[in-house]
Parts: sequence; structure tokens; C-alpha cells
Amino acid sequence: MDGDTPKHQPRIRKTAPTIRERAEAEQSRAEKKSRPGRLKPVLSRAKTPFKKIRLPGTSKIPSPLRKIGRGIGKGLGWLAPRYFINAWREVRQVTWPSRHETRRLTGAVLIFAVVFGALVFGVDKVLDIIFKKVVLK
Repeated sequence: MDGDTPKHQPRIRKTAPTIRERAEAEQSRAEKKSRPGRLKPVLSRAKTPFKKIRLPGTSKIPSPLRKIGRGIGKGLGWLAPRYFINAWREVRQVTWPSRHETRRLTGAVLIFAVVFGALVFGVDKVLDIIFKKVVLK
């Protein structure tokens, strides 16, 4: 066998990314997008009252109002640290249960609490009787 024949290498298949890997990749992409304009979402919300005010015949916001909007946006960015902004994003992604499911789960919690309370009461009563008969005799 001479060196002209290519060696067959086993084909390496990529495994499908796990849910965690996909979430981390998406988070890193979101961070990359949000890094340059860290206050951009806050600024855009702070400027919304000023978007309605326009000079007749123009489509731009008047310069003094733009400066005020930027100042408010920077102030809100200082007051709302990144943690709270990310926490709010997470809350918006939550799938909240329906009313029916909420009632059902609340009922299950109440039943569990009553059963557990009765169990603790029973054990406490038995130990109290034993203590009174054995120790205080």
C-alpha cells in the first residue's frame, strides 16, 4: 500500500445541542446585542412621551426635548440596574397558569397543609401523653 490511497476517517457527527446549550447560546447572542446600547430599552421607554410632541411639518423631535429624553433615560438606567431589567424579561417569559389550574393547585396546597398539620398535631399529642405518663409519673 502506497501513500497515494487516502485513509478513511470515521465521519464525526455533531450531536444535537442540549436545551441548556441552546439557552446559553441564545443568552450570549442577546448579551452581544444588548452590550452596545445597554440603556437602549430604558431610553426608548423614557422617550415615549416625547415621541408624540412634534413640530408642525417635521418628523423629528425638537432638540431640547431630545436632550430631556436622553437625560431621563440615563437616570432611569441608573435607577434600574441590569439585574432588574433581566428579572423583568424573565417574568415576561413565564407561562402563567390559568384560573382553573390556579384554583386546583391552591386547593391541593390547602389539603396538604391540613393533612400535614393534623399529622404534626397527632404526633405531638402522642408524645405529650407518653411524656406525661413516663417522665412526670
